[in-house]
Amino acid sequence: MEHPCFTPPGTNSSQTMTPSFFLGGFPAWGTAQTWSALLLCSTYLLALLGNCTVLSIIKVEQTLHAPMYLLLAMLAVADLGLSTSTFPSMLMILWLEAREISFGICLVQMFFIHTFTDIESAVILAMAFDRYVAICHPLQYSSILTNSVTIKICVAIIMRTVLVQFPLPLLLTRLCFTRASKLSHPYCLHPDVIKHTGSDTRINSAYGLFVLLSTLGLDLLFVLLSYILILKTVLNIATWRERLKALNTCISHVCAVLVFFIPMICLSMIHRFGKHVSPQVYTFTANLHFLAPPILNPIVYSVKTKVIRRRILRMFCQREVCNSRSAICR
Repeated sequence: MEHPCFTPPGTNSSQTMTPSFFLGGFPAWGTAQTWSALLLCSTYLLALLGNCTVLSIIKVEQTLHAPMYLLLAMLAVADLGLSTSTFPSMLMILWLEAREISFGICLVQMFFIHTFTDIESAVILAMAFDRYVAICHPLQYSSILTNSVTIKICVAIIMRTVLVQFPLPLLLTRLCFTRASKLSHPYCLHPDVIKHTGSDTRINSAYGLFVLLSTLGLDLLFVLLSYILILKTVLNIATWRERLKALNTCISHVCAVLVFFIPMICLSMIHRFGKHVSPQVYTFTANLHFLAPPILNPIVYSVKTKVIRRRILRMFCQREVCNSRSAICR
């Protein structure tokens, strides 16, 4: 993608070239860099394995073709997209020291990272609505949340996300970048990219803030509202055993909310107010925000969802039986 505003130092302003950025986030660690790369590669494979396992079980198990699990499948897809958008560039830095990224590839990566982040946020909100209906209106649950309604919710989530995120990379193409700058993270994020331009970024900053508030901000607000209503209903239940039983159905979702939103809130607070915070803390919080959900969500839901847990155990048992039979045949 040619960018006529980009003029590197020492060249004529009439000359043009493709702007690029240098990814940051990882210092020169020497021998520890190899171990860090192996650890990151292992976590990436774990994220792929966990989310693909959840998707395959939901696809095969007919009893899981229900609204709650359809939303869980979409959460797994969002986690796969988020991990695939962030992990490769991080691995390229650690394995090959390939830090330079072109302007076009940076915009594509930025679009997919923000898109899958917003999709995950919206899916978490939809799952909060699912828990609200299941606990507060259990008799109407099957009529309110049907499979067709859930599919329409998923389509609406994708449409909302694409519509609000698509202008972000387009607005960046109108900015002038005067030098190849080093980004703060090992991937491209909109707030990080616009800091390295010499142009007026008020429109970009205003639209970026609008996107943040209208997606992640509203989603978090409605998730909190859903749980306030859920707690109000649970506290009206007569016995403590029934209260704990009702709340137990929300534990997996609460974990997903905490894993996704707490690092995001901490990152926003550090970005706004933590001027004296060390770069290592900033980098760790940002990486945690993007790396933790794809790894932890399938683990939490596999442990807490009885049907998925039994299916995984059955898969391992069948594999052990097959291995023992092949050993006997030998």
